Amino acid sequence: MKEQLVSAIHLQEVELEYVNENATPEEPKERKTYSVEEAVETIGFGWFHVLLFIIMGSANIIEAMEIMLLAVLSPEIRCEWRLQDWQVALVSTMVFLGFMVCGAFSGYIADRYGRWKVVFGGFVWSAYFSLLTSFSPSYGWFIFLRSMVGCGIAGASQGYILKTEFIPAKYRAYLLPLASIFWMAGSMLIIILGMTVVPVLGWRWMIRLSVLPSLILIVLFQFIPESARFNVSAGNVAGAVATLQRIAKMNRSSMPEGDLAEPVLNDRGSFYVLVSSTFRRTSVLMWYSWFVASFAYYGSVLSSSELLEKNLLCIRDPDPEHHVKHVQEGARCYCIPFGMADYQTLLISCLGEVALIPLNIALLNVVGRKYSLVILQLSSGVFFMLVNICSTMFGFTVLLFLIRSLVSMNFSVVYLYTAEVYPTAVRSIGLGVCTSFSRIGGMIAPFIAQVLMSRSVLLALLPFSISCFLCAGGALLLPIETRGRALLQSS
Repeated sequence: MKEQLVSAIHLQEVELEYVNENATPEEPKERKTYSVEEAVETIGFGWFHVLLFIIMGSANIIEAMEIMLLAVLSPEIRCEWRLQDWQVALVSTMVFLGFMVCGAFSGYIADRYGRWKVVFGGFVWSAYFSLLTSFSPSYGWFIFLRSMVGCGIAGASQGYILKTEFIPAKYRAYLLPLASIFWMAGSMLIIILGMTVVPVLGWRWMIRLSVLPSLILIVLFQFIPESARFNVSAGNVAGAVATLQRIAKMNRSSMPEGDLAEPVLNDRGSFYVLVSSTFRRTSVLMWYSWFVASFAYYGSVLSSSELLEKNLLCIRDPDPEHHVKHVQEGARCYCIPFGMADYQTLLISCLGEVALIPLNIALLNVVGRKYSLVILQLSSGVFFMLVNICSTMFGFTVLLFLIRSLVSMNFSVVYLYTAEVYPTAVRSIGLGVCTSFSRIGGMIAPFIAQVLMSRSVLLALLPFSISCFLCAGGALLLPIETRGRALLQSS
């Protein structure tokens, strides 16, 4: 009996071993994963985005000051070096040339090595060369140093991509147009400096004082992290997770469950993606839209300053406030400094930058990005033509106000559409190439506004109007509407 019991136990052990050897192992449970887009949407809007909005908005203040500086300085450098119209226009053109040359390059570097490094370097670069501009011994040195400033601004403009990649989709159409408030603040600040500093200390001290906000921003920018979207595309998943956790902590929200998992992108910073069959039509149309946005914007800025400087094409009997400092034989007008009333008109026109922000937000959310661009370009073309029939200074000021509103809105729409339509791998170079095309418009605008204006208001403003109408037609051909669309990580 005992032997039978032992045999039965032994047989059960053998059977158990056989079952264990041939049993299918239990599959481990698959861990949940999430993308950066899902993390950004889950974390939502909070204190981090308020800080981001303020600091990156301050970057718009710096850029606006550097650009509007050209409009304020036009009569001063004309008097300083006895410049002709084409020489004054060349100053703006050289700034935009620097921007154009460095725009695509800075976008490539930002996609390859990070947005933060390019933006921070752009701030430092532009502040340094702007300060050097105030010591320019000659006109030649002045235009060279200003072109270097333009190159720095090109890098700093990548801050728009850095900012966009942190903002949840449903907030982008609200927050990004509101950045026009900072641009207006920068424009008004440089005009106020012109009103208060130039008559007392001269234009060189105005430039030196205008550098101070850049120095403050360089310190504040340390609080902004590198883009989590860029980090994960470059394979730095740990860095992306750390950034997202920091944002979640500041916003007092939680991260998604699981692990961050997205493929490493090897085509980062590739220009060929922009002209591939997927994006070719979009790229070509956006390049033209950026060209027109810049052409119309800087045309409106420089036209207004030129019309004010010459008091609607050169006053023949100047009042004491517009006395002529120098006389150049053969020229219709040579050196007419801004009076206090002219500065006030420029300030009022700057308010146009934000006057129609509610309308801009409504358009973006109701009709979308594509049709907003169509409506705004058509309206801009109409108002450029209306300047030709203006007969009073009041009417002129009102038209300047409305034109500045519309062209500013154009810029906010093309910025937003560009940031949303391209994937992370080429988002920065996409913006960089677009801004390079925009600077071609900025390079041409001074010669239209500051050279042709002396001959005919109609001749000077007609190109701006026609280009806006053509851009409206081109916008209708854009293949994608990006309203409510998640930012693409790859194409």
